[in-house]
Amino acid sequence: MASSEINNNSRKPENNEDISSYIQYLERKIKNLKNEIDTLKPELSNLEYEENRLKTEVERFEEIPLMTANIIDVLDDKNDRTIVNCPPNASYVVKVSRKLQNVRLSPGLRVALNQRNFTVMEILPNEIDPFVKGMEIIDTPFDVSYDDIGGLNDQIQEVREIIELPLMKPELFKKIGIDPPKGALFYGFPGTGKTLLAKAVAHETNATFIKVVGTELVHKFIGEGAQYVREIFKLAKKKAPTILFIDELDAIGSIRMDDATSGDREVNRTLMQLLSELDGFDERGNIKFIAATNRIDILDPALLRPGRFDRIVEFPLPDDKARESIFRIHMRNLHIENEINLKALVELTKDTNGSDIKGICTEAGMYAIRRNSEVISNEDFLDAIDKTMMIKSRDQGPLSLFI
Repeated sequence: MASSEINNNSRKPENNEDISSYIQYLERKIKNLKNEIDTLKPELSNLEYEENRLKTEVERFEEIPLMTANIIDVLDDKNDRTIVNCPPNASYVVKVSRKLQNVRLSPGLRVALNQRNFTVMEILPNEIDPFVKGMEIIDTPFDVSYDDIGGLNDQIQEVREIIELPLMKPELFKKIGIDPPKGALFYGFPGTGKTLLAKAVAHETNATFIKVVGTELVHKFIGEGAQYVREIFKLAKKKAPTILFIDELDAIGSIRMDDATSGDREVNRTLMQLLSELDGFDERGNIKFIAATNRIDILDPALLRPGRFDRIVEFPLPDDKARESIFRIHMRNLHIENEINLKALVELTKDTNGSDIKGICTEAGMYAIRRNSEVISNEDFLDAIDKTMMIKSRDQGPLSLFI
């Protein structure tokens, strides 16, 4: 005991100079420790963040997976209990989580259920098939107006009455006391402006434009085509106001036969689903339908009755006045010489459609480029007409054998 006290006493500073040196030593040691603490604080903070992240991930892995269902009915105003339908085809009366008490539930919503007690935990977005998402859906209207359509004044007037007015001024129909028309059927030769007019009315009404080709709805497996029709109309309702354009309607709308094959029966199922959607068992909102076909003679009579397509609009081949109007529209942006004989061009293009005339204007420009000119001449138009008419007669020649 005495020896340890002697050793301790020997370590103590013996004078003021030693005491000052020892104090400086302690101050340096404290400073170093503070620097070390400052260095370790960020590392400690990072470790705490990583610990919390790992805890959250573990908790997420420990959560029970949720299952999807559709609400069939809400049993009371408090949203305490609902009837849901779960795959494959089972219905249950389930409770709703407290965090959804203030959320308005309605039939048709997709929800997530707890697998243990089947409580409704959250609301899921409506499912849209990837095939439907891949269709031509244009939210921003086209840069196409009625001024870009030539020779179709009567058709434009009919479409404005049946499509544009119900979307823009629905109060007019309420005052008169009639239901607004649902849609129109366009029929006529190819290239006569059916699709162009559908795009123009979408532009004028500022509506979403959804284009579906009839052949896209023909599928191999039972029920697929009908399912896609339901999804398309559901998407149209979601994006309302919408103009739904069904091109090549004869692919699924041909007359139903008694001696149909299995493939024909599947097409008929798709047609029946389309008829059901056109009848509109549910309120569809601002959705208007336009269909187009080149073969109205083979369409099923069920499609042609009023209440499905309220107006049938014919698109004939353009006459002389209409062809002149189409030429003027397509020549607006062309750099042409002043000596173009437009009446002669109109006379030389009998039995052509609007697409042919557009092709003639483009081909005339190619002839001008070929001779290194920046101006399209009358000769260029004549050469383009000769080429187009020759191709047109060659393409139509073999078909005449079957007419």
